Amino acid sequence: MSANPPDLRPDLARARVTEEARPGQPRIGMVSLGCPKALVDSERILTRLRAEGYAISPDYAGAEAVIVNTCGFLDSAKAESLEAIGEALEANGKVIVTGCLGAEPDYITGAHPKVLAVTGPHQYEQVLDAVHSAVPPDPDPFVDLLPPQGVKLTPRHYSYLKISEGCNHACKFCIIPDMRGKLQSRPARAILREAEKLVEAGVKEILVISQDTSAYGTDWKDREQKFPILDLSRDLSTIGARIRLHYVYPYPHVRDLVPLMAEAGPGLLPYLDVPFQHAHPDTLRRMARPAAASRTLEEIAAWRAAFPSLALRSTFIVGYPGETEAEFQTLLDWLDEAQLDRVGCFQYENVAGARSNALPDHVPDEVKEERFHRFMEKAQAISAAKLAAKVGQRIEVIVDAVDTEGATCRTRADAPEIDGNLFIDEAFETLAPGDILTVEVEEASEYDLWGRPV
Repeated sequence: MSANPPDLRPDLARARVTEEARPGQPRIGMVSLGCPKALVDSERILTRLRAEGYAISPDYAGAEAVIVNTCGFLDSAKAESLEAIGEALEANGKVIVTGCLGAEPDYITGAHPKVLAVTGPHQYEQVLDAVHSAVPPDPDPFVDLLPPQGVKLTPRHYSYLKISEGCNHACKFCIIPDMRGKLQSRPARAILREAEKLVEAGVKEILVISQDTSAYGTDWKDREQKFPILDLSRDLSTIGARIRLHYVYPYPHVRDLVPLMAEAGPGLLPYLDVPFQHAHPDTLRRMARPAAASRTLEEIAAWRAAFPSLALRSTFIVGYPGETEAEFQTLLDWLDEAQLDRVGCFQYENVAGARSNALPDHVPDEVKEERFHRFMEKAQAISAAKLAAKVGQRIEVIVDAVDTEGATCRTRADAPEIDGNLFIDEAFETLAPGDILTVEVEEASEYDLWGRPV
């Protein structure tokens, strides 16, 4: 069984379909690119289509049209999106494009003029209109039943839950606010209702996502609580599933969030995904991000004092314009002190429309590559030492997959797709995805663990 080093993002998701279409039922395919937030958009589109009587096809050949939900965050992601559109056109011919890259329709139609329609991110009605034009609906209300949790692109035992859209930050390297707008938080009652439906459908772990989870609810003018994420997290922790928080900016009120993890028991996982991005104050200022890296270390120390078993994940940019060797070394030194549990890294890329493109002193590609490898070598050593310390411990895991070689699981410190795994290669025959059990850790590598059930 192969190890699974952490990746930057789940790049490609296809609909997990087990049902068969009824005779004559129109069928739509879906390719979802990019981050989990785009994955949730894809699930919403498919749920709406399913409610209108469409069947969801798992392949191009069986579909009467294909929706490609694109990513437009980096130039490399844009190229990947164009490639996916071309593949769908070649295999199917009828393609509707949506998602972040859809905010640049001329860019898409310039490369692929035969696409049927192009819509921007979370423009659900326009996507449905395009599908209706290409493949008219033919619902049968006596047969076409919609599952209560909607159509999901993730395995049955875990699901993403988006709590807000947009972002109020103005980071120079990011165009997400331009594509998805300012922060718009969903009502808490709607989030809790969706979470309860997921649990009723068998979901064991809910991954809370947004552009800025810590800021949830701060766009409400007449809110009763100053930081609504605290009440929302407390309420979610009681619904009967493991709750994992992603994209938590390190605002001061996160100090009040961490103790909730200790108080809430198993409901609120001791895990924070925090986008630190860099550590040198000058680099952070050029990014237009908070530049108090030393205070960030103080925050991390405070979080761990409140909950010692807290797992911290983050992603960093190396080679940002103007990054000197001294600034990069500061980042390595900061990482040594922070001792984060899970770390990802990517090399800076220009993105059309980003203000960072105009900054002086862009770092040569070969220097970015060299710094990336040095950074990952440091992060790998920290991860290896932390995982080696777990050998001999008994920990709780959730099973993600079982095959003839064994079971692939995750600890409470691991999110799906982006973090490590725990593998069980003996006494796994009775296990099934979604099972939660205790294992004794027997072996560790740089990113993964191996263990046996106890």
